[in-house]
Amino acid sequence: MRTSDLVALPMRNLAEAQALVSLVQLALKARGLALRAPPPVPDSCCGRGCNGCVWEGYYAALRFWREDAIAALE
Repeated sequence: MRTSDLVALPMRNLAEAQALVSLVQLALKARGLALRAPPPVPDSCCGRGCNGCVWEGYYAALRFWREDAIAALE
């Protein structure tokens, strides 16, 4: 998988985010590279649409993790 493919993968929901994590981890493993674990999936969302929801933080952290993975793969 090319790094440009990883950049293009959407993260609009948990299923897409988990697919991204799986693909990145497979790409890293295929090249013999190690990277810190991806951010944990939140389990404390109250479902009220809070400003600064735990899901916003999760997706932001996942974007940073993806950037680090792409840098390692390049």
